Amino acid sequence: MVDEDFRTIWLKPDDPAIVQIIDQRRLPHEYDVREIRTWQDGLAAIRDMAVRGAPLIGATAAWSLYLAALHDGDSGESVRHAARELLESRPTAVNLRWAVDRILQLADSAAVDDDLAGLIRADAEAICNEDIEICLGIGRHGLSLLDEISHRKGGATVNVLTHCNAGALATINWGTATAPVYLAHQAGMDIHVWVDETRPRNQGSQLTAWELARNGVPHTLIVDNAGGHLMQHGQVDIVITGTDRTTRRGDVANKIGTYLKALAAFDNGIPFYVALPSTTIDWSMADGVAEIPIEQRDSREVTHLSGVLNGIAATFRTTAPQTPVNNIAFDVTPARLVTGLITERGICSASEEGLAGLFPERTAA
Repeated sequence: MVDEDFRTIWLKPDDPAIVQIIDQRRLPHEYDVREIRTWQDGLAAIRDMAVRGAPLIGATAAWSLYLAALHDGDSGESVRHAARELLESRPTAVNLRWAVDRILQLADSAAVDDDLAGLIRADAEAICNEDIEICLGIGRHGLSLLDEISHRKGGATVNVLTHCNAGALATINWGTATAPVYLAHQAGMDIHVWVDETRPRNQGSQLTAWELARNGVPHTLIVDNAGGHLMQHGQVDIVITGTDRTTRRGDVANKIGTYLKALAAFDNGIPFYVALPSTTIDWSMADGVAEIPIEQRDSREVTHLSGVLNGIAATFRTTAPQTPVNNIAFDVTPARLVTGLITERGICSASEEGLAGLFPERTAA
C-alpha cells in the first residue's frame, strides 16, 4: 500500500540547506529526485510543473520561503520579495496564497533576534505533516461512500472514475481523490479506477496510473472523452476528483475537462464528489465561474507530446507549425452539479450552508 514514509517534498537528510522533490515531469519513465537550493529553484519547480497539485504547490512555496530566509541572514525582506514572485507562478491554486500568507504572518510576527529561517522551517514541516493528516481524514470519510456502494453491489467491483491527478503526488502523501481508494484497497475491497489520460499534460496517464500501479490498485487508462460512454453503460459507480480552488458556495475549479465529467455524471444519475482539504477553500469567493482566475498555459503543452521512443526520452510536435492554440488549464464545475464535498471534517453538500456546517469558525470570521 501507500508507503507511510513516502513524501513528495523533504529536506535532504544530510544537508538542511537543500530541499528535495520528485521531478514529476520525468514520471512514469524515470523516478528523478531534484534538488531545490534557492527560492528561485522552488519558483521554477512550481511554474514549470516539476511539482503540481494545490497542496504540494503550497508546501513547495513554504519551503522556498525557508530557503529565502536561510540564504539572506534571516532578513524578512528577502522572504517578502520571494513571496511576491511565488504568488505570480500559478494563479488558480489557492493553496499557494494560503501557504505564502501563513509564512508571511510568521515572518511579520518574528522578533528581530529570532531565527527566522528556523521558524519558517518548522512551519513548512508543520504544513506538510498537517496535509498528510488532512488527506487521511478525507480518505476515511470518502471510504464510507465506497463502502456503501460495495454493500449495495454485494461486494462486486466498485468502479471509480477520476480526472487529472489528485493523488499522493499532488499532496504530501495519500492524495485527496485517491485517499478513499487507497484505504478501500487496503481494507480488501474489490475496487477499480478508470483513469482519464487528462490532456494536455497527461497527469492521469503519467501520474495517477503510475501511483495506482505502484500501490497495486486495479485501474484502466481511458481517453478523456470516454467517461461519458462508460457512464451510459453502467460501468462507473462514482466520480471523485480533486480541486485547486473551491468557493464558499461550493463551485470547484479543477483540471480542464472536469466540468464535462460532471455534466455526464449528472445526465446519468452518477454521484459526482470532489475531495478537498479545507486549505483549498477560498472563503472570499462566491461565484466560481465569474471569480476564479483561470490559468492559460504555454501552447507547446498542446502542440507537442513527450514520452520515450526506442528507450530514449523524446518530445515531438503533433500539429502544423503555425496552428493557433488556446491552452486553458482549468474549468469550473458549478455547485449544482456536485453531489458532495469530501473534506477532512466530513462530507457536506456543495453549498454555503454545507461548508458552513463543517467550518463554522470560517464563516463567523
